[in-house]
Amino acid sequence: MASALIFSLFSLLIIPSQSPQAEAASANTNGVKSVCIIGSGIGGSSVAHFLRQYSSDPSLPSVGDIRIFERNGVVGGRMATVSIAGDTFEAGASILHPKNLHALNFTQFLNLRIKKPSSASFSLGIWDGTQFLFKTLDSNSKFPIFQKILSYTNSLLMFFRYGFSLMRMGSFVENAVDCFSKYYMGFDSRPVFETVEEMLKWAGLFNFTGRTLQEELVDAGLSPLLITELVTVITRINYGQSVSISGLAGAVSLAGSGGGLWSIEGGNWQIAAGLVNHSDVVMHLHEEIESISHLQGFYELNSTKGNSYSCEVTVVASPLDELNIRFSPPISIPARKLQHTYTTFVRGLLKPEYFGRNSVSEIPELVGTIEAPDLPFSSISVLKKYSEKDMTYKIFSRKPMADALLDHIFSVRKETVRINWGAYPHYNAPEVFAPFMLDGLHLYYVNAFENAASTMETSAVAAENIARLILSRFSGQVPSRSSGLKSSTTGGEFLHLDL
Repeated sequence: MASALIFSLFSLLIIPSQSPQAEAASANTNGVKSVCIIGSGIGGSSVAHFLRQYSSDPSLPSVGDIRIFERNGVVGGRMATVSIAGDTFEAGASILHPKNLHALNFTQFLNLRIKKPSSASFSLGIWDGTQFLFKTLDSNSKFPIFQKILSYTNSLLMFFRYGFSLMRMGSFVENAVDCFSKYYMGFDSRPVFETVEEMLKWAGLFNFTGRTLQEELVDAGLSPLLITELVTVITRINYGQSVSISGLAGAVSLAGSGGGLWSIEGGNWQIAAGLVNHSDVVMHLHEEIESISHLQGFYELNSTKGNSYSCEVTVVASPLDELNIRFSPPISIPARKLQHTYTTFVRGLLKPEYFGRNSVSEIPELVGTIEAPDLPFSSISVLKKYSEKDMTYKIFSRKPMADALLDHIFSVRKETVRINWGAYPHYNAPEVFAPFMLDGLHLYYVNAFENAASTMETSAVAAENIARLILSRFSGQVPSRSSGLKSSTTGGEFLHLDL
């Protein structure tokens, strides 16, 4: 008996402890007891939604408590609105593409109202700081037939200036969108991805992140004039950066300038708020997490309020670049800077002399700019026209717009609202990606995918993969195989919703 006991004790000493990988992959018959999510934007709210949706399958692990921590006082992250003169305008993430199927499904699920784009043709001007290099026609006529004629005329003007390069640009964007659409495929043909690189390579998008947008477009046969002018205007508006951004981020930016774009009536933040409300979560507003420690089988989260929380799974759904979270053990991610976009709303009237014009009516409704060292803004657009002498404008710039500068551009300013967004990564090709699994266990990072492209939809796509990854690793399934989860897309009729 004694020898047997000694042998048993000796065996315990020589049997190696379970590795982190084995600990993470071991099946948990009781399901996921608790999940903590840091960030209540589209990424964090989507993780909660998909965890609840997919864990309803009895063959998969159940999910217990879900907590979401938001350091601000409202849900939505980088989706936010401002109110000016009683009207609500998007201050952060503003537009959605007609092929953003997760966003479409969320909108239908939450019974939100789609705000359709205006059918009226808007005028565009490309400004170099001294003159308009290109300008479309404009008219105050509201007759639909006249608006159609005006739209066709402006299309001809664009073609005369940029030629067949416009069609080549369209083909380039369509190819990228088709590759991205693979992320909506059913689970029988779409694996769970453990790394961003693996996820991009599977869809045929990885090579786009290795070269600049300019290099990709030159190879696609676009003219230098189109790249220098129109493409640059688009990348400056959508990402605050030049055509030196990576090819995939550039393709996404160009896709965001096409037709059929839409948003949510009353603000896109309602998607995140609705998903949170329907996901049975405990919401912690005004509570910032300052440290995350992995202990024996769980994570301890400590907040700036002095509270501690224990979670079996922790998901970071906010960019770590400007968060001051201490990790124990320490984590390692590639250095990355966020591109800050300064959004300034002005209710007032532009000064026509600044643009070399005699009247405000001669200034295009959207003024985009090229890359020039002395240009103080990326774009100025009319959001709403109350009268010929009273409008609300939205300005994007890389630096704050001081009062003196605004007074130089505007003849009248009734109201001014400024917002500083750490909006998206500063893209540099070739891109290097942080891991989805920050510690090889159950500490996940949704925003690792942002180095590929940063939009509401890409965040939802990354969040859906994270949710599947969590459940597949808890159930012991191999991530590269079909997990048996149901597709988040509904019937084909909805997927082809005419916006």
